[in-house]
Amino acid sequence: MSTWKKIAIGLGAVVVLSSIVGFTVYQSHKNVVTVQTGKVQRQDLAAVVSASGEVRPKTYVNIGANAFGKIIKLYVKEGERVKQGQMLAQLENVQAGADMDAMQASLEAARTDALAADAARNTAQADLNRAHSDAERSELDWTRAQGLYKDALIAKSDFDSQKASHQTAVSGLAQAEARLAQAKAQKDSADRRVSQAIANLTHATDVLKKTTYQAPYEGVITNLPVREGETVVMGIQNAPGSTLMTLADMSIITAEVQVDETDIVNVQLGQTAQVTIDAIPKKTFKAIVTQIGDNAIVRSTGVSTSQQAGSSQEAKDFKVVVTLQDPPEDLRPGLSATAKITTATRSNVLSIPIQALTVRRREDLIPKNEKDSVEAAAPPKTVSNDSSKEEIQGVFVLRNHKAEFVAVESGIAGTTDIEVLKGLKDGDEIVTGSYRVLRTLRPGSSVKVDNSAPKKEEEEET
Repeated sequence: MSTWKKIAIGLGAVVVLSSIVGFTVYQSHKNVVTVQTGKVQRQDLAAVVSASGEVRPKTYVNIGANAFGKIIKLYVKEGERVKQGQMLAQLENVQAGADMDAMQASLEAARTDALAADAARNTAQADLNRAHSDAERSELDWTRAQGLYKDALIAKSDFDSQKASHQTAVSGLAQAEARLAQAKAQKDSADRRVSQAIANLTHATDVLKKTTYQAPYEGVITNLPVREGETVVMGIQNAPGSTLMTLADMSIITAEVQVDETDIVNVQLGQTAQVTIDAIPKKTFKAIVTQIGDNAIVRSTGVSTSQQAGSSQEAKDFKVVVTLQDPPEDLRPGLSATAKITTATRSNVLSIPIQALTVRRREDLIPKNEKDSVEAAAPPKTVSNDSSKEEIQGVFVLRNHKAEFVAVESGIAGTTDIEVLKGLKDGDEIVTGSYRVLRTLRPGSSVKVDNSAPKKEEEEET
């Protein structure tokens, strides 16, 4: 055999051997899935509920019009800080002032009449006392005259005279008693007129007082929708001219946010929060939850469910108020804010990335060969086994270059990681990506680890 033939045979053997090796390697890698992995590790976790809303003072009041009239003087400007009792506005008060003066004069006249009635009552009382004395003296004289006349010691004319005098004294006593009763009635009437005049004066004073407006407490004028010369009205809510201004106590500032109904069960009074304000970027303020609403608010309309006639399946929120600690002085009501409320914390707990957590149906966890043998041995059933469709939460753990599904029990969830209560141990290597792989990965699949920077995946194939 020539040398060239030997070389040709050797080359052919090498090619065949290379093909066999290549085919074997190809088949061995045909069902291998490339994954990214991470380690189960211990760390501190904090569960956070994020909600948006706006800055509001804890205490504020809309100072509304208490009387109808024209504004003749505004003593403040919007944004001005005022002290308690400081004059804010003045309405015209000519008629109210005249009414109060008239009521004051009526009160003085009623009091004068009451004094006169009191003097008349005292005079009637004195007359009654004198009539009592005259009646008592006349009674004695009449008794004496009766005895003398019986003994024939006085004439009939003197007897008749004493009798008439006694009857006159008795009549005078009755008349004095009647005059005293009349004087007392006049005194009572005068006192009631005084009370009536006092009530009328109180009413007139109140009407006059309502033409002036003073600050109920120290604060800042945050809204001033009226101007001097405008006419204000009372008793009409949210109508132009019914609200003069808004006074806010800026010493205690809150953020009123709307928390989703799925998160409200985790929010409790006293929990800490971090508040960011859009108008003050790159700065965070500490806060505490001080109020949690009881009624759900429909997100699309902002109306409380207690004010609706029927039920609604729309998304709902709950009002939560957090009080800022050490707020800046330049804060203004209505600024947009976001509160991140810490609802739970855990120290040194087992945790995994949230994206590693996945769900599989129980029937998908049965190996295919076992499933086929079970199906072949058991006759088909007309009623489906719902337990096989039960969804189980877990992660894929790398063991002997294969992805094994392990059911886990989770705890609180942080921003990127979640607590593991059962199922894993510290140091376990788990599959963390990609999302497309985790969605389709089957238990027992062979995997290849590639933790290099992943390329941007096309989730939707064209």
